[in-house]
Amino acid sequence: MNHLKGLHHVTAITSSAEENYRFFTYVLGMRLVKKTVNQDDIQTYHLFFADDVGGAGTDMTFFDFPGIPKGTHGTDEIFKTSFRVPTDDSLHYWVKRFDRLNVKHSGIQEQFGVKVLSFVDFDDQQYQLISDEYNTGVESGTPWQKGPIPLEHAITGLGPIHIRIAQFDYMKEVLEKVLLFKEIAKDGDFHLFEVGEGGNGAQVIVEKNVVLPAGRQGFGTVHHAAFRVEDRAVLDEWTERIESFGFNTSGFVDRFFFQSLYARVANGILFEFATDGPGFMGDEPYETLGEKLSLPPFLESKRAQIEGLVRPIDTVRSTIEFVKE
Repeated sequence: MNHLKGLHHVTAITSSAEENYRFFTYVLGMRLVKKTVNQDDIQTYHLFFADDVGGAGTDMTFFDFPGIPKGTHGTDEIFKTSFRVPTDDSLHYWVKRFDRLNVKHSGIQEQFGVKVLSFVDFDDQQYQLISDEYNTGVESGTPWQKGPIPLEHAITGLGPIHIRIAQFDYMKEVLEKVLLFKEIAKDGDFHLFEVGEGGNGAQVIVEKNVVLPAGRQGFGTVHHAAFRVEDRAVLDEWTERIESFGFNTSGFVDRFFFQSLYARVANGILFEFATDGPGFMGDEPYETLGEKLSLPPFLESKRAQIEGLVRPIDTVRSTIEFVKE
């Protein structure tokens, strides 16, 4: 069985695609590599922020469902998303940046022996930066070369996702027996699992939490997390495996930028399994990634309708010279 290769992407919900674009571009310095729509709800933007070339394992994506209420954090949810930065010293850079830009954060802490810095955005979406100083395992991506962050401190990809769950024993069984993760560390109610080559880019933190009420999905919360597989053949293997354990799945879904499978593996926990390719470079040149509304071929005939449903957002950055600060 081909193991999962690590995190592919995390998709969350925002109250404002415009504010989301500004935060990720001008505060976090991640590159918008695709401005498209939710393929199942074409009035909803779907924005993809990633590394310099939109590599698998580096992207955080957002829906802005019209009229959706604010979510609440609790148990039975994918609670927090991590982003990788090169060194421990990078975290000190980010503390100063967050203080200057009035981004709420908790200061530098240690998690399973690794330095981290938790912070939130305007929607109370939960994130953390994690240091790659001593990391081994899955390689990270390439920072946005022309972004506002000095390259030695810039975000390079996704780190561990943090799941809160009431039925921990069940979640552990799903991760280990179905998805072939291994538990490698424990700290009280927090458990660290990893898969494949391991390291920050292939880890899941599971917190047993029976105190909080169940989280409620809405803006400010994660919709789903995706794991990497090599190609369609491996995706089909995983479809067969997951269904053999009795899970209902979406079956094969062609997202054009990658190919996918979805399965709800526990209360509040939706996982996607996605191929590394084809990627985001096929329909736009490198220089202007994410600057136009990109539609997969099966939606291109509806372009006029879609452009009438979604309001214009100016995402042109190729004409801007960012000062690294």
